Amino acid sequence: MKKIEIYNNYLELIHSCKDAEDDKDIQLFREATKIAIKNSLVDNKINLDKINTKINIGLIVTQEIGLGLSSIICVMLHDSVVENKITIGRVKEKFDDKIAHILGGLKDVSHLYASQKVIDSENFRKLLLSFAEDIRVQLISLAEKLYDLRNSENKSQAHKQDIANEINYIYIPFAHRLGLYNIKSEMEDITLRFLQPVIYNEIKEKLIKSKFTREKYISEFVSPIIEELNKRNIKFKMKSRTKTIASILNKMKTKQVEFEEIYDIFALRFIIDSTPEEEKTDCWRVYSIVTDKYTPNPQRLRDWITVPKSNGYQSLQTTVLGPGNKWVEVQIRSERMDDIAEKGFAAHWRYKGGKSDSTIANWLNELRDILESNDNNAIELLNDININLQDKEVHVFTPKGDLKTLQAGSTLLDFAYSIHTDVGCKCIGGIVNQKNESLKYVLQNGDQISILTSSNQSPKSDWLNFALTSKARNKIRQYLKEELNRQADIGKELVLRRFKNWKMEFSDEILRKLMHHYKQKFALDLYQGIAEGKFDISEIKDVLTNTVEITEHPNNQTRDIKIDNNHKTKYDVLLIDKNVDNVEYKFASCCNPVYGDDIIGFVSIGQGIKVHRRECNNAKELMRRYPYRIVKTQWTNEGATSYQVVLSLTGDNNKNIISRITELISNDNQISMRAISINSTETFFEGTVTVLIRNTDHLSYLIQRLKLIPGIKKVSRKDSVVEN
Repeated sequence: MKKIEIYNNYLELIHSCKDAEDDKDIQLFREATKIAIKNSLVDNKINLDKINTKINIGLIVTQEIGLGLSSIICVMLHDSVVENKITIGRVKEKFDDKIAHILGGLKDVSHLYASQKVIDSENFRKLLLSFAEDIRVQLISLAEKLYDLRNSENKSQAHKQDIANEINYIYIPFAHRLGLYNIKSEMEDITLRFLQPVIYNEIKEKLIKSKFTREKYISEFVSPIIEELNKRNIKFKMKSRTKTIASILNKMKTKQVEFEEIYDIFALRFIIDSTPEEEKTDCWRVYSIVTDKYTPNPQRLRDWITVPKSNGYQSLQTTVLGPGNKWVEVQIRSERMDDIAEKGFAAHWRYKGGKSDSTIANWLNELRDILESNDNNAIELLNDININLQDKEVHVFTPKGDLKTLQAGSTLLDFAYSIHTDVGCKCIGGIVNQKNESLKYVLQNGDQISILTSSNQSPKSDWLNFALTSKARNKIRQYLKEELNRQADIGKELVLRRFKNWKMEFSDEILRKLMHHYKQKFALDLYQGIAEGKFDISEIKDVLTNTVEITEHPNNQTRDIKIDNNHKTKYDVLLIDKNVDNVEYKFASCCNPVYGDDIIGFVSIGQGIKVHRRECNNAKELMRRYPYRIVKTQWTNEGATSYQVVLSLTGDNNKNIISRITELISNDNQISMRAISINSTETFFEGTVTVLIRNTDHLSYLIQRLKLIPGIKKVSRKDSVVEN
């Protein structure tokens, strides 16, 4: 490496640092360079390759990412801090707190890489936390990885695969999220070349062969547009861009087509010389000229000028039918917009006059929140975060008209969590464009949304099936975990109290025996099951002392059921196995069977036979886990006068809704109402009605009549999950 080449690169780096305002700033950079040179000495010789690497990374930081003086000083000092040749405290004295803070983050990142692989390890979370502390830590790390990637051509295949996988997992998604389009595209192409060289070279060869034809077509296409732009004295630059090989391959896979069938292999960009006040108008003027010359595809218009992407990207984008009936993608933007599209976050920050960008700040806060509270493994965490980095977005409005941007596919529940965690946790639905919608409603562009909440609402595990955003999913998991711990504490307290009453000592050996009996891997799950009634606490003593006999046979059939009958009924309601008389039984409160339901019996320990509806989720689980304790069960007559049922109701609120429900039920002399509970807002209500009813036929009749009440949208039989 020639010293003159390094010196020229050094001068280029100084000149590229646009925020170096005076000689004092330049002197700070020179001081950092001196420290780097001094600490690179080996046998009193300067390690020129090491210094040149730092300068080249600095050029990526300034020229390609758009960061300034503080960042390139950090690049120069990074190794010295990691190798403890200069302390963070000393950096703070010689430079400033900001530089010391960034170097602290970079030191943490270097230590993570030195200890073990980042991917598939807990270090992945720590790495992202370092990134979330200061965006410049992430961007400088990105520049270092890009330099390493560019200079890995002659490294071993194992090294290439390792760095390519790491870039794919971590750095490409972040480059995308931060709007660094050129860097993202280059990384995608190089990693594809390292991981799938045969496919890469095939597409590359086809692009080379079609280059002349492509350039000729572009010239023919743009000629009438350029003529019209010049005629109207519109100042512009025109760029043509061939899609990256990785992008072409992705489109081939997505559309299931061959290379020759990809029509938009290239895109044309018109960059308008305009002022910030006039740029939107000027872009639409150019759009009208393009679409006057060629027919646009209305399905392919993308207006990111009026509503920019969350990373600041702005552009008008359309696809028009060019000569020879070929579709051509056209992008129209101002020079300011193009700079942001090329350099992403850093340029967006610069054009805002040096003020922090709220969108990026909010995203970093959300990222930090996810990382600090989520206990998923590395890959699950990465999947959650990558969802949050995706490009496709949906734009919706609050009742006051404020714009909110979420990932495409987000639901009303995601929107609720984006407003505030408490709003998400208490959300019961919403009003979208003056219509009531459920939590599962998928947001559409332009929706105006008002969230409905209830103090009785709390997150449910099935919410994870339709919550999309990482913030919503993280908060739901966090609540469920806390609730599990609360329930487990209650269960443990119940067990300890019961053992104290029995004057028995509760030991680890007893805990292991109970976990084995109930087939629970963790004590936490056992305690939770006890708190929720899944495992009957009154059974525990019998389990330990074997006072109840259930004789199991190899063929999993129950032969002997020895249970004292202390429960008498007026009628023989159930015929169990057609040969067991006077057996103690109870109707399971989790599903409240009614005469006419398809039912099963489950032999419990100490509580006789519990009767479940066959479709009850608890019953299904019992049949799966304990098939030998299931007893055939059927109704012999209606038996009891009535059975308790809980109905769920939702609908539009009006002042007469409760009176209409109670009136309908009270007029039916075959039904008795035991309780009614209604939660409502100005426009929406949800509630439950508990009734005593004779059979399923009459229950169906009642449900149909309730549905006819004006305003009621849904009536369903409610199954709680309180016991087995």
